[in-house]
Amino acid sequence: MSFFGSATPVSKLVGNELPIFSASLLRVGLATIVLAPFALKDFRNKLSKFEKKDWLYVGGISIFGMVGFTLLLIYGMKHISGVAGSLIMSITPAITAIGAHFFLNSPLGKGRIFAIALGVAGVVVVNVFKGKFSQGESDSFMLGALMVFLAVCCEACYTMLGKKITKDVDPLFASFVACIISIPLFLGLATIDFDMNTFSKASSSTWWAVLWWGMVTLGAGSALWYKGVAKAKGTTSAGMMSVMPISALLISYFLLGEKFHMMHLVGIGFVFSSVLLMSWIHYKEAKEN
Repeated sequence: MSFFGSATPVSKLVGNELPIFSASLLRVGLATIVLAPFALKDFRNKLSKFEKKDWLYVGGISIFGMVGFTLLLIYGMKHISGVAGSLIMSITPAITAIGAHFFLNSPLGKGRIFAIALGVAGVVVVNVFKGKFSQGESDSFMLGALMVFLAVCCEACYTMLGKKITKDVDPLFASFVACIISIPLFLGLATIDFDMNTFSKASSSTWWAVLWWGMVTLGAGSALWYKGVAKAKGTTSAGMMSVMPISALLISYFLLGEKFHMMHLVGIGFVFSSVLLMSWIHYKEAKEN
């Protein structure tokens, strides 16, 4: 979750210097390399467990979770600060809960509704007091915030589609296949903005950011998460999701050098309360079951 959280500020570093489509292609390619040793083990057996519907779900994961999420996040973070992006990304559990209620018939309940309201309140604070969050970096703050919010929606789709995949399918292997499917899509888009001159002028810090963005946030992050949830209780996994927004926020302060403002505490308070309440609800449900 710490690695996943770092994707928000790191994507801002990448998007500031490199073409969006080409950089996104690099990210997925690097993640595929990291996931390959885990996914290729017993490849035929894992592939044989794929049903026809699973291919549709994995295709959706590729479109929403890989292509949509990556492009929307990197484009959105070009226009807003890392702090603002981190707070908007923090409402992912709330958006996922809403989607699961309408599309997976999952119960919502008063607790989840209240948690969602807290998350929305945090986003409202971010947008109303955007001057404190954007630090004058961009005149298109609202556009960037909308793009990051749509990235959150894509992440929610990624999660829900993952739940629809046959239980016998290894989730790490499904992520690997989704990465493979997304490569041709990114390759086609990369032909639009690829510029060798831009890549040759990129700073060393940007290249380190690209490596981290692909190999760590998507590659190692996925590997560690799926290996962890296979051995940990569901209550532990739900609680650990709260680490993601904390990681994103702290890295934004230290990596991007963004200034702290008191109004940040208000937005942070609402959003973190939403995440912690949602985690607590998952904890109670898992304990009862």
